[in-house]
Amino acid sequence: METQSDHIVRSYDEQLRRLRDMLARMGGLAERQVNDATVALTRRDATLAAEVIGRDAALDQLEREIEAFCIRILATRQPMAIDLRLIVAAMKVSHDLERIGDYARNAAKRSIIVAQQPTLGSLNGFLRMTRLVQENLKGAIDALVNDDAEAAARVWGNDEPVDDVYNGIFREMLTFMMEDPRNITAATHLLFIAKNLERIGDHATNIAETVHYAVRGDSLPDDRPKADSSAYAVVRPPE
Repeated sequence: METQSDHIVRSYDEQLRRLRDMLARMGGLAERQVNDATVALTRRDATLAAEVIGRDAALDQLEREIEAFCIRILATRQPMAIDLRLIVAAMKVSHDLERIGDYARNAAKRSIIVAQQPTLGSLNGFLRMTRLVQENLKGAIDALVNDDAEAAARVWGNDEPVDDVYNGIFREMLTFMMEDPRNITAATHLLFIAKNLERIGDHATNIAETVHYAVRGDSLPDDRPKADSSAYAVVRPPE
C-alpha cells in the first residue's frame, strides 16, 4: 500500500524528470535554430531566415517557464545536494540556451542581407562550424539529461576545433575585403555570423561546465582549451 511519503517522493521525482524534459525540448529547439540559420545563409533563403527570427520568441518563453518551475521546486521542496545543484544548473543552462537562440537569430538577420550581396566563397566553413557547435550542444544537453559528467567534460574539451574553423573564416573574409572593396559589406556580415557561431560554441561549453558541476559538485579547470587567434590575425595584401 502506497504511503503519503511514497507519493511525495514520486511526485518530486516526476518534477525533476519534467525539468529535464523541458531542458531537452529547449535544447532541441536551440539546435534547430542554429542549423536553420546556417541553412538559410548557405541557400540564400530569406524565408527560412525569417522563420528562425520568428521562432526565437519560443526559446524566450521556455526560459521563463523553466525559471518559474525551478523557483517553484526550490520554494516547495527545499532540495539538497545534487538535486539543488541540478535545479540551479537548469536555470543557468536555460539562460545559455536563450543566448544561443539570440545568436542564431542574429545570424539569420544577417543572412538576409548577405543574400542580397554577390556570392562570396563557398561558405563550407560555416557548414563545418555549425556541425561542430551542434554536436557540442547536443552532447552537453544529453550529458545534462543523463547526469553524465564524463560526457560533459568531453564537450568542454571540444571547443578548439570550432575556434580553428572560425580563425580560417576570419582570414578568408579579410582576404576577400582586401582583394576587392565591393566585398566589404558581405564579408563584414559573414564575419559577424561566424562570430555568432563561435559564441554559440562557447555557450555549449558553458553548459557542459555547468552539467559537470551539477553532477560531480566540483568545477572543471578555468583554462578551457581555446584557439581563437582572430585578434592577432595578419593578412598580407595581394601582390
